[in-house]
Amino acid sequence: MAIDLKNNVYCDGEGTPVVLVHGFPVDHRMWDKCAEELRKAAVKQGVKQFAIWAPDMPGAGEGPIPSDEDSGGKDADGAFPYGLDRMADAYVDLLHKAGCDKAIWVGLSMGGYLILNIQRLHPEAVAALALCDTKGDADSAQMRAKRVAIAEECETTGTHEPVMGFAVPSDADSTVKRSEAYCRQFETWINEQPAAGIAWRERMAAGRPDLNDVLPGIDVPVAVICGDKDPSSPPTVMKPVADAMAKTDVAMTVIDDCGHFSAYEHPDQVAAALLELVKRVG
Repeated sequence: MAIDLKNNVYCDGEGTPVVLVHGFPVDHRMWDKCAEELRKAAVKQGVKQFAIWAPDMPGAGEGPIPSDEDSGGKDADGAFPYGLDRMADAYVDLLHKAGCDKAIWVGLSMGGYLILNIQRLHPEAVAALALCDTKGDADSAQMRAKRVAIAEECETTGTHEPVMGFAVPSDADSTVKRSEAYCRQFETWINEQPAAGIAWRERMAAGRPDLNDVLPGIDVPVAVICGDKDPSSPPTVMKPVADAMAKTDVAMTVIDDCGHFSAYEHPDQVAAALLELVKRVG
């Protein structure tokens, strides 16, 4: 049994592909502007064109929603303890089916959980990592229960309301997140997600392991990127993540006046950091 993925190819190219893994509760489209900025910056700097992909996670966009069996089964509380592992396997299978041995894995928020788990399970498939607005911690018991409750509500009623907070700014948020354009775009994207797909991702995230033990063993090039106004993964959270990777050189980028979805809010700055990572890989 395996999880199927819907891949989205921004451009083809030679060498090591860059695989962009989106955050929750949206799909690969959050990378659209950043992927284009990355492509243009590579051309401008004379870097040979590399492939840029952005698969949809299971249950996101056009990504098929796996069965409970294909997800590895549920815990008693309804979380998927093996969901993240099965998804990591699926992403690496996608890479291998395309004839590639390694990728530069870029993960934002929930996407960061995935790429850290790829590093844990399939380190041979990792040429470099970019951790954007994320962390290695597992959920607290309270957060785990909240995710499962959201999953149950979405599945039962078909609602998107429990995750609409991602489209609602506070006074402390970045200028971009407080803009009408941001709010309307994220509201639209969230409403376009299948409610059962939101539920699957919540159950998967609720059951994920703590991944902080992965950090000290990473020996490939790494970029750490975050917004200074990210409410969940600010520099105070991401700096310890960077410091824990003592076996490699970590390039950390903190983006001013930027919230949680840095690749959407400031795609040019995130693209610039990613291109530097690509050049480090060679």
